[in-house]
Amino acid sequence: MSTCAGSAPAGAVTTRHQYTSRPPAPAVDAVAADLSRALFAPFRRRDQRRKAEMYFQGLLTTSGRKSVRNIAAHLGDPNAEQGLHHFISCSTWDWRPMRAALAAYAERAAPAQAWVVRSMHIPKAGEHSVGVDRLFAPQLGHLFSGQQAIGVWYASERLSVPVHWRLLLTDPWVSDSRRRDRAEVPAKASAESLEQCTAEAVLEVVQNNGGAARRPVVLDVRGGTTATTLTRLTEAGVPVLARVTAATRLAVADRALPGFRAGPLCAQQILEATKGLRRPVTWPDPARAGAVRSALASVVRVTVPDAQGRRHPMLLLGEWSDPHQPPSAAWLTNLGQSPVGRLVRLTRLPRRVDADFAEIGEACGLRDFMGRSFPGWHRHVTLASAAHTAMVLARAEHLTTVPRP
Repeated sequence: MSTCAGSAPAGAVTTRHQYTSRPPAPAVDAVAADLSRALFAPFRRRDQRRKAEMYFQGLLTTSGRKSVRNIAAHLGDPNAEQGLHHFISCSTWDWRPMRAALAAYAERAAPAQAWVVRSMHIPKAGEHSVGVDRLFAPQLGHLFSGQQAIGVWYASERLSVPVHWRLLLTDPWVSDSRRRDRAEVPAKASAESLEQCTAEAVLEVVQNNGGAARRPVVLDVRGGTTATTLTRLTEAGVPVLARVTAATRLAVADRALPGFRAGPLCAQQILEATKGLRRPVTWPDPARAGAVRSALASVVRVTVPDAQGRRHPMLLLGEWSDPHQPPSAAWLTNLGQSPVGRLVRLTRLPRRVDADFAEIGEACGLRDFMGRSFPGWHRHVTLASAAHTAMVLARAEHLTTVPRP
């Protein structure tokens, strides 16, 4: 058998995708108006509804960075900046019901195949914005200075929208009372690793959305997903498919395969020894409409140990972009009855999320919050998620009504 190999750093997404133009303004306006009614109706005060609508429209229409100052300038109201700043950073409204309403709206508008978990790094200088530290960005493959958040996206091959966020907080932000109070970090918050933050974000979605437990969770947070997270989610009843490193140690559970009774082996060793099981699979590229891709893939029954020494049965999914090279990706899943073709299609959904984030999420301000407080960050990213949703749904509706050339 070959020796264990570590995983290569995750590089920037370079997939070219078809949807590079903004949907027509009337299509965006129609979806935005309907979404506004669903999200902002619970506000009891009229002035809060008006500010929510102003900020939402500003995220959709302001050019450049979506700061409060730029939004107010775009709206042309000299008095708007102070009011919008207070609404985002100093008000008391709870963003969690709005996120639940956003997830419910997405559920009604377009059926999803999975929840996709994606990390988002936000470069920032200085020390005063909540969560800023020297952190590892899986997309970059190296450390950076700024904030790190875990987003949970409602995703299909056609579209994806972020419906939940968890901001990573390190020890300096929860152990320093002065820093904590200044940023309004909740008293119950505790320091987390990227892996812990990922697991908590998934469990929050499962708890807050009744249908979440019936939909698979796809984790492609390389550098932050280990067997510990997988077993924790499995014990919570969450169907999960997670990308893991080539060095992840597992035990072969199939008596007929090489490596049975050999004890823990690296994922790459297992896949290389069983590559005779590979079969061609095809899937529609979620980031390029009409394109069909193919690769070789195999599944092997394995067990994953937890901290108590118990072994959890799972499937190890291997993918080969080049049949003469080592596996290009390894995934673990507790979806034991799923055919390999369905599993491979699920592994492609993070590409849909990456494409939508790059094309629409960035432009809607997901990384643009300029304030310093924990509540302010959550309110901004929730409204930016709503703006992203309006744009994505308008684009999808427009593409279904425009004849293809």
